[in-house]
Amino acid sequence: MEILGASLRVCVDDLETAVPFYERLAGGRALRFERGGVQVAAVGCFLLMSGPESQLEVLRKVAATIAVEDVDEAHRVLTELGARIVAGPVPSPVGRNLIAMHPDGAVYEYVDRRGRAATAP
Repeated sequence: MEILGASLRVCVDDLETAVPFYERLAGGRALRFERGGVQVAAVGCFLLMSGPESQLEVLRKVAATIAVEDVDEAHRVLTELGARIVAGPVPSPVGRNLIAMHPDGAVYEYVDRRGRAATAP
């Protein structure tokens, strides 16, 4: 399994206020989408999230988002190494993802961009 990078997950009270700061900090434009009632803005290595506290409480439990070449391969490797797959793989706005709990209890989201065309309307 090849890890391509990671995104830091940041829960914010006001996405509209936070985005300009992170765009200037990261030197790029935000890619915005909504998932399950949560507004998301991906800016550089930051994944900003804003929404109902009940949703954010769950999202705060995921330490980081890790980009991989192939979520199916990540699923296989993680399982072989003793991780517990909590959710997925499932389609997401930018590809596919899964949530895994590592043997040490840390929880991470793994994402790929494969299948994006297949999940687009």
